[in-house]
Amino acid sequence: MKISKLLTFQISSCNLFKDEPCYKCEDDWKEHGGNCYYFSTNSSPWNESRTVCKTKGGDLVKIDSEEEQNFLRKNVQQKMEIHDIPFWIGLTDLAEEGRWLWVDDLNEGGEVQFWIALTFWRFFEPDDWKGKDPDGEDCGRMGPVYWFDNSCKRSRGSICEKSAVVGHHIFVCV
Repeated sequence: MKISKLLTFQISSCNLFKDEPCYKCEDDWKEHGGNCYYFSTNSSPWNESRTVCKTKGGDLVKIDSEEEQNFLRKNVQQKMEIHDIPFWIGLTDLAEEGRWLWVDDLNEGGEVQFWIALTFWRFFEPDDWKGKDPDGEDCGRMGPVYWFDNSCKRSRGSICEKSAVVGHHIFVCV
């Protein structure tokens, strides 16, 4: 009797997972919220980092929520314990100084107004400092806690983002 109930429970539990969506990412990518993230510690300038992300099927990360920021921050902190480099994110004011845009909004006229309230920028950032580059600082990067503007010519790590592949639970995500 006990074995029969256990078997019934196991079979019905399996049916609960059948055909429920799950998200899959390639090796070396981390899944979160239906997206895949690749944390590259290979240092390169912002444009080159963006090109690398595109060759991997994504783009530099666009941060859409505080929850996503927290996920990224945790991973950046872990990476920075080993590799002492900050990471490029998909944020730039190259088109117009002071008008920060995500990479997917560059041709659509969007702005980063949402982030003004959440203030992930470090105090007094962005500041377009011209001390090491007369062109200033037009690309966004993420440190262990905050965002900073940096010269796009500096070599940094990068965070790539792309949509996850939707699979289905049978016993594992397939």
